[in-house]
Amino acid sequence: MVHLVYCDNAGKKGEKVLDKIIDGKKTMVVRGAAGRKIPHSRVFEEEELYFMEKGSSEITAKAKVKHVDNYVKLADEEITKILKENQEKLNLTDKQKIRWHKKCLCLVEFQDVEAIEPLAFEHQGNMDDWLILEKIEDVVAGTSIPYNYEKSKF
Repeated sequence: MVHLVYCDNAGKKGEKVLDKIIDGKKTMVVRGAAGRKIPHSRVFEEEELYFMEKGSSEITAKAKVKHVDNYVKLADEEITKILKENQEKLNLTDKQKIRWHKKCLCLVEFQDVEAIEPLAFEHQGNMDDWLILEKIEDVVAGTSIPYNYEKSKF
């Protein structure tokens, strides 16, 4: 499987996630929720990650999954400890630390980041900020297919 990861690029200093990834200052992404949510337990080593800025229409970078940690039912202290232990890789702002202070976490470490020739993303309704796909062409303009949420169910 391949994964399409939306990155916040709010423009505020320090929150340009995709820039940090391409610059090598960020080598891990986190997703969290009160309960298990995609990509928790659904992303594996050696799979490909594709990245795009939220709000843009282009997929502009890719990487290979190096390591994944999934956590459930975390206590507040455990969440803080996990985020702190991985801060060097996550490179989170204080605001992002608050956002990702969730009981269920999925930490995805990646390597071999490369900027790619931009791929035109064909947005479809109700897409999450992390898509699990058979191949990236499934969401690229000209070769896209209707997004199937079957791959995103637990």
